[in-house]
Amino acid sequence: MSSPRGGGGKEGGGEGERQIHVLAVDDSCVDRAVIVGLLRSSKYRVTAVDSAKKALELLGTEPNVDMIITDYSMPEMTGYELLKSVKESPTLKEIPVVMMSSENDPSKINRCLEEGAVEFLLKPVKPSDVSLLSALMRS
Repeated sequence: MSSPRGGGGKEGGGEGERQIHVLAVDDSCVDRAVIVGLLRSSKYRVTAVDSAKKALELLGTEPNVDMIITDYSMPEMTGYELLKSVKESPTLKEIPVVMMSSENDPSKINRCLEEGAVEFLLKPVKPSDVSLLSALMRS
């Protein structure tokens, strides 16, 4: 990743060795544990939160998030609303957002992709989905 967002390297450590930081957002503790386990086994640095509101709070204080992966259906604030908030923010809009849902609803999927999601994964998330994320991060 040769062009870090933001004002460069609070992260210390070797050049080019920073782990990709993924923010995982899901209100289901089981689904959150699955995605965190898959991402960490692929050597990602993962921060997990249980709501879209907590995700936005974290994004306000943590400048080094490289990707957001979020569930669509959550109480209070949906993943779709989180996607819209990220894409409307001048400081966050460049962060790729991947949506997840257990519902294979084409209108929901299309709405997310039109709003700026880079991918829509169907749950349960599989190791092959994480490989796809790796390819997205390189492109």
